[in-house]
Amino acid sequence: MADHNPFPGENNTGHVWDDNIRELKNPPPRWWMQGFWLSILWVIGYSILYPTWPVGDEPTPGVLGWSQIKEYEQGVERIEAKRAQFEDRIRDMTADQILADPGLKQYTLASAKVLFGDNCAACHGSGGQGNPGYPVLADDDWLYGGTTAKLTETITGGRQSLMPAHKTMLTEPEVDTLAHWAVAMAETGGEGGSEAGWNLFRTKGCVACHGQTANGHVVDLPNGDFIGVGAANLRDGIWRFEPGGYESARHTILYGVNQKDVPESRSAVMPAFAEPAGKLSAQDIKKLVVYVHSLGGGM
Repeated sequence: MADHNPFPGENNTGHVWDDNIRELKNPPPRWWMQGFWLSILWVIGYSILYPTWPVGDEPTPGVLGWSQIKEYEQGVERIEAKRAQFEDRIRDMTADQILADPGLKQYTLASAKVLFGDNCAACHGSGGQGNPGYPVLADDDWLYGGTTAKLTETITGGRQSLMPAHKTMLTEPEVDTLAHWAVAMAETGGEGGSEAGWNLFRTKGCVACHGQTANGHVVDLPNGDFIGVGAANLRDGIWRFEPGGYESARHTILYGVNQKDVPESRSAVMPAFAEPAGKLSAQDIKKLVVYVHSLGGGM
């Protein structure tokens, strides 16, 4: 910094660096000064009107008494007031009646989308497309039935199917025959299974769960629904446990499903969602039934 001012008469402080860099004393522009003082006044006014300064665990309330929490609660109250007219109607209707009413169905689907995202999407995917190891809900293939009554049972009480491990019940050649038979059935829509495979299927107890025709139905009902125990349809080409194919079929036959004493056993459990064990009210479950039924077309 220079010891003398090499720019006499200039409006500077006399501080000069590197021969020509100096500090001037020009005042800020008037518009800038006006904005500066207005901003101070705005802060003072805001501090008086709204919560601002921390006092203990709470800020000063402000003369208007406004808060984000209050605004949020008021918004929720307005939304609930609009929903009430629909919720009251839904409460006294069945899922089938809601599906038959276009307006209520649209409202229910919009409302249930959040419920599905919070409770179902982690396993079944955001659009019902299924995640690895969990059933797809966006098709029309059901393990227990796709009517609204069956869907209500499933969501309310949960599901846990069982398949025994056959590693001590079948010989290696029998396991191999059944696994190849299952692959052929899946690839041909149930028309390509070998006679040897069918013989094993019928004589080793498989029909008790998978049905006489291997379609997963113990009893087919006149209304298009069925009574099932969660056994897979072996004719439709949809694999309950990915990636499917011979090795997957062989693993399931050997180690079963939900066999607690078999470490290699497949796990397939859906929890119950009804109160008090679950966390969904009867109204919420009814909405989810409508939503899931609409995803896959239902029955």
